[in-house]
Formats: sequence, structure tokens, C-alpha cells
Amino acid sequence: MTSLDDLTRAVPPPVDPADARGDWAEAEARLGVRLPEDYKLLAETYGRGEFCDYLCLHTPFGTAPQGGLERYEGLLVWGTTVDADRLCWRTEGEPEQWPVVVRGRGIGREEFAPSAAGFVEGWVTGRVRSAVLAGLEPDLAPWFDAFRPRLHRYLRLSEGSRPYAERLRILRDVLAPTVDRGSWQSEDGEQGQDHFATAGPDWHLTYDRSRPHQIRVSFPPADRTQVRDRLFAAVRLMGCTLLEITTAGGLPLADWDAGDA
Repeated sequence: MTSLDDLTRAVPPPVDPADARGDWAEAEARLGVRLPEDYKLLAETYGRGEFCDYLCLHTPFGTAPQGGLERYEGLLVWGTTVDADRLCWRTEGEPEQWPVVVRGRGIGREEFAPSAAGFVEGWVTGRVRSAVLAGLEPDLAPWFDAFRPRLHRYLRLSEGSRPYAERLRILRDVLAPTVDRGSWQSEDGEQGQDHFATAGPDWHLTYDRSRPHQIRVSFPPADRTQVRDRLFAAVRLMGCTLLEITTAGGLPLADWDAGDA
């Protein structure tokens, strides 16, 4: 049983992984090194994407400006995190013996046993502890999202008369079935976020407690109309009024269908 076998049991790989296959010989010639076999199998199984909305797996294939393998401070980067940490190899000796190095965005640096697949499996299961990387929330089942083009919409809402917990329940009922993706709440309960995803369509949502509160959603472009209809219906049932629609960068949109970001 390999680390990749353990990982696929813990985190089902995508049916159609992104940027997962290509010419390994060409990629290795470009990088000037032979890559570890366990990493090649990891990349072919999962492709480019994110584990648990945090740990980003890179592959040497595809045309995206970010998401490939690159050199950094004498290390070879094969992954990153949303906090701008880097997952690397120290490329000394045979590829199968390259240590995994976590290089924090500041001065933090840690070294772990060889095997990219083993490191990822250890992180998602909690077996590997890192002082640099954040851990997965307790009781959350780990997941992987393959990279794909997505649209982002932020819906700013009026407060309404219902309490937050009831509004959240209504929102998730309208979009059901959904799966938890984590949450946080300030000590005074005035700030917080609930993250979840739809179990069928590939929609990712965050409900903010901020005032005015908002729903953040990302989705495949082909689902634009379906997402709009269901979210607008949910907003009405929540007893709220839609105040504004913006992009993820805060750019106001004239309507739901404006823009491609």
C-alpha cells in the first residue's frame, strides 16, 4: 500500500483532473532534473487544484501563468498554499530521496521525509504536523477541487429580521444538498463566516456575518443562470433585499450577468 493509495482513500480524486497529463520527458528536460515517480502519479491522479481550499498542487502541464513547477531559493516548488507558503523539494541525491521542504512566506522553513504524496496524505489526515502550515478543521472531511475556470459573485444583502443562523439554514436548504467547508466566528459573535459547497453542482459559497452581510459564490460559467435563480430565491426566503452585486475584487456590477470575472 502506497501513500497515494492512502490519500485516494481519504480524498477521492476528480473524475476529470486538470493539467494532469503531458510529456514528462519534456517537462524534466525543461526543469533540468528527473522528477520523483510518486509525484508524477500524484499529479496524474489529482491534477492541478486545491486540497481543502488551502493546499494547492501544481503540475508542469497546462498554460496557466501560475500552477507550474518553479525554482525558488535553490528549491523546486511543487505546491503552494493560499497563505503564499511554498511546498518544495531539496533536489539533492536521487529524486525518490528528495526531502519535502515547507518554505513559509516569512522566514519559516521545515523539512519532512521524502514523498510529495506522503506529505499531502499526512497533512489531510493530521498525521503530519507543521508549524508553518495551518491544519484542517477538526471533524471536516478532506476534499479536493480540480482547477477550472470560475465566475465569482458577491451579493451584499440587507440585514432582514431573521437571525443569522436561520438565514444560513434557509440558504443551505435552497441549495441542498451541501457539504461543510469550515467556519469561524469572533468571540463576540459579530463577525464570522460559514463555508460550504453544493454536493451536486460545483458551487462554492461563503456566508459572511459582516454588516451589511453578504453571500460569496464561485461557480463554473455554464451554471451562471442556475446559480442566479437559486440564490435570488434563497435571498427572498431569507427575508433580505439584494443591495449590490460585485466581483471578488469589489468591482460593482450592473447586474448578475455583467462581466466575466
